Amino acid sequence: MITVYVYVLDTLADWELGYVTSELNSGRFFKNGAQCVKIKTVSYSKEPINTMGGLTIVPDCLIDDIVVSESSMLLLPGADTWSDSKHDAIIEKASEFLSLGATVCAICGATTALANFGLLDKRPHTSNGPGFLEMFSPGYKGQGFYIDIPSVADNNLITASCTGALLWAKQIIEHLGVFQSNTLESWYEYFSTGEPKHFFALMQTLPPSNQN
Repeated sequence: MITVYVYVLDTLADWELGYVTSELNSGRFFKNGAQCVKIKTVSYSKEPINTMGGLTIVPDCLIDDIVVSESSMLLLPGADTWSDSKHDAIIEKASEFLSLGATVCAICGATTALANFGLLDKRPHTSNGPGFLEMFSPGYKGQGFYIDIPSVADNNLITASCTGALLWAKQIIEHLGVFQSNTLESWYEYFSTGEPKHFFALMQTLPPSNQN
C-alpha cells in the first residue's frame, strides 16, 4: 500500500490538491493490479484547519505519526501561512523523505518553505515564476536549478506553481505508477483541453470493471 500524507494548514489553497487527491482516493482510473493508495491528512496539531475556500479539515494524524518509507509520499499544498515557524517540523520531515528516497510534492507557497531550508538549492524545481523564491525565501540559492514551467519532476521531488496543479497531479500519478500510460495521457488531455474526444479515449483505456 502507498500512503500519501497531505499536510494541511490554515489558508490551504483548495484547488491545488483537487486533481491529485480525488484521483488517488477514488482510484476510478487505476490500472488492474495497481497498489492501493491511502490518503492521510497530517498537521502540527489535531486542531481543525480552515482552507482558503472556507472548508474545515480535521487532521487524521500528527507529524510524529508519519512513517517515512519509499512507499510513502508527502504532499505540501500552497497556503498564505507557510512563513509561520510552526510549519518548520514538516519541512524537516520533508528533508527526511528526500534523504531516504521517499517522494515530496510541493506546490505554490510550499516551495518557499522548501527553499528556506535549502532543499531546492541543488535540484531542478519550479515555483510561481522567476524571482518569487528570492522574494519570500531570503536564503534561497537554487537559481541555477530553477525551471520556468508549471511543474517539474526530479526523481522524488515534484514542484509546481500555483497554476500547475493539473500537470503536478499528472506527474505525481505517473511517479506512483497507478495509471496505465495511455490512461494518464488521455486523462491529462481531457482535463487540460475539455475536448470530448479525449474523454472517450480515456474511457477506452480503462479495464472493463472501471467503465461503469
